[in-house]
Amino acid sequence: MSRSMQLKEEGNRHFQSGDFVSAEALYSKAIIADPKNPALYTNRAMARLKMSLWDSVITDCNQCLELAPDNMKAHYYLAQAYLALHDYDDALDHARRAHELCARTNDKSLAAVTAQVLRCKKERWEDMERRRRREGSELEIEVLALLERERDGVLRDMTDDGEKKEVEAEWEQKLESMRRVFEKARAAEERRRKVPDWAVDDISFQVMVDPVITKSGNSYERASIMEHLRRHPTDPLTREPLTAADLRPNLALKEACAEFLEENGWAADW
Repeated sequence: MSRSMQLKEEGNRHFQSGDFVSAEALYSKAIIADPKNPALYTNRAMARLKMSLWDSVITDCNQCLELAPDNMKAHYYLAQAYLALHDYDDALDHARRAHELCARTNDKSLAAVTAQVLRCKKERWEDMERRRRREGSELEIEVLALLERERDGVLRDMTDDGEKKEVEAEWEQKLESMRRVFEKARAAEERRRKVPDWAVDDISFQVMVDPVITKSGNSYERASIMEHLRRHPTDPLTREPLTAADLRPNLALKEACAEFLEENGWAADW
């Protein structure tokens, strides 16, 4: 066994025992001994993920991808690191790439990668919602402030106290009416929407990311049906024999689910 592999194996033992600092140091030594081995960079990235060293994880994964552009683990770890840094677009891009590679090779990590795609979609949507609500709040404050300034200008030129009180009451009604308009808009936007039945996987009960269709015409999340077939090579509904080769991508449903999640990110955690 080469020196780099010995260091990697020793690093793996430390990682499995929870000693991530020692594991990271051993993986670094292995990289010095063999800097052209892409697996060593993802091993170190894995240890650095555990220590929340997000920038270092990104550096390791990018070095790995220079050596092996289709390395699924590198994309998967990049998705986690970018998500921790709140770079939601890059996180989702790498999660999708990891899912594509995982599905292509029928990797056993497909379920975890699918969950990462959903998490990236959900957190990206929540960030957009926070910004939208903040902008809506700022607009409400600005509109009400403009109305109040206009009211103050009108009242400033009035000398008749009786008429002034009457106009003041009218302006208060106008302001209250505007507040109700904003409140009604918020209530409509924040009302929880229903997840359509066609978007839900009948095995995991989550919104589908990569649906595939069986011979019987039923669609399932790829990760869910693949896990089912590993245990029971039968159609979950008809119980007839079914293999991975019998599955076909449901591209129309995939596009519909993607559009639904784009507008309803909360559903990723439904």
